[in-house]
Amino acid sequence: MTRTLGIAGAVFALSLAGGVLHYADANAVLVFCMTAAALGGLAWTIGVGTESVGARYGPAVTGALQSTLGNLPELFIVLFALSAGELVVAQFSILGSLFANALLVLGLAIVAGANAAPDGVMRFHRRLPNDTATLLFLALFTIALLGLSDQVGDRASTHQVAISAIGACCLLAVYAAWLWGYLRAERGTEAALEEPTHAVLPFKVALALLALAGVAAALVSDWFVAEIDPAVTELGISKAFTGLVIVAIAGNAVENVVGISLARKGQADLAVSIVKNSVAQIACFLFPVLVLVSLAFDERLTFVIEPVFLGALALTAIAVWQITGDGEAVLFEGMALVALYAVLATLVWYE
Repeated sequence: MTRTLGIAGAVFALSLAGGVLHYADANAVLVFCMTAAALGGLAWTIGVGTESVGARYGPAVTGALQSTLGNLPELFIVLFALSAGELVVAQFSILGSLFANALLVLGLAIVAGANAAPDGVMRFHRRLPNDTATLLFLALFTIALLGLSDQVGDRASTHQVAISAIGACCLLAVYAAWLWGYLRAERGTEAALEEPTHAVLPFKVALALLALAGVAAALVSDWFVAEIDPAVTELGISKAFTGLVIVAIAGNAVENVVGISLARKGQADLAVSIVKNSVAQIACFLFPVLVLVSLAFDERLTFVIEPVFLGALALTAIAVWQITGDGEAVLFEGMALVALYAVLATLVWYE
């Protein structure tokens, strides 16, 4: 426990240093890199806290809890980006989180899990992967309709904000119904987490850690977004690449570290639960919620995205369903997901 709290203290110190440099008008690239690293550390800290709180429950509840709180950095980044008028960063941060979890993190978890399995096959319950595929296809259907309408320029394309808001409400209703049924069904059948990836903290300590990390994530996200414009100009990278790759990887440290670590230890069900819950939550909860919240800002977030990313979403949904739908995966399938992410990141680099 002492080591875990020591690392958390270092993360809070890094966050504070990023804030000091931000208000001291230090080099934008330095502040950008420090706050990005701090966001990753805070995501890890939130993961430790939620793992301690949820250690008494099964993979379903623990996975849902970690995914929910683990997505706090992305939530704050998008909110501050919208308030700053950075619509590109906001939209690509959400898309990046989807791609990073569904392709990169899940792929690495499969590689780790397959390597750990005696016969080279990572096995897990099939329900969550299949449910996630259904939710992904539902979100994809909504996004595809709006995207096609925008491309052909029909009469409905002038009402993108209203259609997105209605679509967001529908997605949230379906997600709530799924989550309620999933947690009720799985809680009674799955065993509690037997071997946490970190030392389990006392309940009150874990809650205090979560509260501090949540506040710090909000502050660091604000500083991070403020440095995006000067930093990307100096570095010569696009805002699309920043949102899709840098923000996504930094903000998904929980899934990166916890999911892969659990898979390596042979806890395939919990590893898949954390990663796939995050995918479903981003597509059918976080994205819709931010669409509705953006109605309060001058820049409105909608489900309309460029055709190339619409195609990437469709291919991602198909690939994830094909690889995980049968409840087992092998090494090359995990590598295939990682390779898809590498190709997508390369494409965005040249956009």
